[in-house]
Amino acid sequence: MTSSQDRMSISQRIIHATLSPAHRQIADYVLDYPLRVAAMPAEDLAEIVGVSVPTVNRFARALGFSGYAQFRADLVLGYESALAPVEKLRAKPQQSIRPADVFADTLATMARNVERTRQALDFDVLAQAVDAILSARRIYIIGLGSSAWHGGLLLRRLDLFCDDVRLLANIEGASFAARSLRGIKPGDLVVAIAFPRYMADTITLSKRMADAGAHVLALTDNASSPLVAHATMTLFAHVESAHFANCEASALALIEALTAAVAHASGRSMQAATELADTVLPYLHGGHSNAFRASAKPALIDDIPDDDADLS
Repeated sequence: MTSSQDRMSISQRIIHATLSPAHRQIADYVLDYPLRVAAMPAEDLAEIVGVSVPTVNRFARALGFSGYAQFRADLVLGYESALAPVEKLRAKPQQSIRPADVFADTLATMARNVERTRQALDFDVLAQAVDAILSARRIYIIGLGSSAWHGGLLLRRLDLFCDDVRLLANIEGASFAARSLRGIKPGDLVVAIAFPRYMADTITLSKRMADAGAHVLALTDNASSPLVAHATMTLFAHVESAHFANCEASALALIEALTAAVAHASGRSMQAATELADTVLPYLHGGHSNAFRASAKPALIDDIPDDDADLS
């Protein structure tokens, strides 16, 4: 393989290669489903395309690789986090595992993740983050994809203690977030949330805000996360999972703990709890306001005596 080929992407290699009709069939499938092919052994690709395994290896050599294994290793680059669940499941004998074992192991993994998150906590960064949240003029939360759920919890908690908190995830997706962030000003804080699999738009928007001089608090999984480079401060959650891209429970635990620290530091925990209770009581099952409304309801027609009724 030449040094110029080393710098070429798979698609560039395909464009410049001289391919037979059979190789072109493979190339078309690779271009349509690169992530799927990155997780496939040569036998599976050969069967899907309708060629032999040697033909698949010759296709890889036509692109400048020593064989399919090197081709696949190159294709995997950039898809590591996306392919992580696939590779983990491939390595385990699925048929021999009982559902009860999976259940118990998952709970144990959650507990380990939360404990590792606690042990790795940088207290100085936490203090900086809490101060930034409480002193911010306005807080923007960027959580796209699955992180929109995390952002929703963060909004729900911070809204009790901060005057202006905005979740930039709605039906418009990244375009809404980009439009909302155009008015960011000094004193505003951006909280960016990205766990595997990282959403490219979250990284791009965070970079734009950091370049504009905004403070960015990143909530992510480790120091190699692409979000770290654009953050003013970063808090990490360990999110190991045997079955999914990440463990949502430990990501949510990080947010729960962070907002509890904010609540304590605000000095308004009791006031916020009282105000919230007064607000939601009418909507709670068994609340006193429900009983009051029931006793104060207008009489039904059936309860009103007829004019001709015998009232004696």
